[in-house]
Amino acid sequence: MQLKLDLQFFAGEKTEKATPKKRLDTRKKGQAAKSQDVNTAIGLLAVFMFLQFYSTNMGEIALKTFRHSFNEFMLMDLTEENIQPIILTVLKEVALLLGPVFLIALVAGVASNLLQVGFMFSTESIQPKLEKLDPIKGFKRIFSIRAIVELLKSVLKICFVGGVTFFVLYLHIEDVLQLSQQSVGAALKIVGKLTIQMGIAASLSLLALSMLDWLYQKYDFEKNIRMSKQDIKDEFKNSEGDPLIKSKIKQKQREMAMSRMMQEVPKADVIITNPTHYAIALKYDEKEADAPVVLAKGVDFLAQKIKLIAKENNIVMVENRPLARSLYDQLDIGDKIPDEFFKAVAEVLAYVYRIQNKI
Repeated sequence: MQLKLDLQFFAGEKTEKATPKKRLDTRKKGQAAKSQDVNTAIGLLAVFMFLQFYSTNMGEIALKTFRHSFNEFMLMDLTEENIQPIILTVLKEVALLLGPVFLIALVAGVASNLLQVGFMFSTESIQPKLEKLDPIKGFKRIFSIRAIVELLKSVLKICFVGGVTFFVLYLHIEDVLQLSQQSVGAALKIVGKLTIQMGIAASLSLLALSMLDWLYQKYDFEKNIRMSKQDIKDEFKNSEGDPLIKSKIKQKQREMAMSRMMQEVPKADVIITNPTHYAIALKYDEKEADAPVVLAKGVDFLAQKIKLIAKENNIVMVENRPLARSLYDQLDIGDKIPDEFFKAVAEVLAYVYRIQNKI
């Protein structure tokens, strides 16, 4: 009894890698190994790299917007006729200023997801489920090993990214100390330059950390989709069919094929026997084929059944052990007699025809 329980325990333990079907089913549910940190790092890096080359143009657009607003819009009297054109003009200038940044962030987010999981569309993850409201499961998620790992990751990211940005700031400490002596335009230019440099450095450091996080997420995903030996057996049954049912189907097919074969035995011209173990039923019709055809063949019990049907239908049985064994081994039902057996089979048929007064 104890041994049986131990076997059931090991059979239910998830120690096997997921099968391709399990991976496909999991993917259909919208589940895949993905690190959100990779998306964040790539998005930030793309935005700051874009600002590195486009910040001058953005500054000109922002300056133009402020000049336009303070020199014209602030001095105008708001009426029902001009409020709509003013709003549309401001929105257009803001769109030109921030639209490219949002577009770059969108493209980077899509690219990072495609890079990790490829194209995947599923509504399974956004479907409402009552089990998500279970406070017990929520409590377990909050105080789980995964939550602790996420906390450690967050602390590590803050320390690492903070250290990198501080190092960049430290390299330009002289520029920072001289900000109070600069004009407003020059000070803004220095602050913007330092912000972009710190952003790029922080994004690269976060990208390096995200690679480690992606490896962990992949390991955790593979661990969660593991299967037990019983799961693999059940999947095989569901996909390939129950072996017991398949064996019964094959047995039924064999019985049907045997029944059809036995129905052909009465049409035979001769039964070549071993005499006890083999039986081959042959028929020759020169109008339908240029050589004798095997109608039925069998060994042991099946051979005895063929001979019984032949006896009931007065079909001549000829004992020829080498010929019977050779025909059984080399030919299937419906095959024509090959050239090497023509002479031996012709002698048998000639003997049968003499007995039946056909020649």
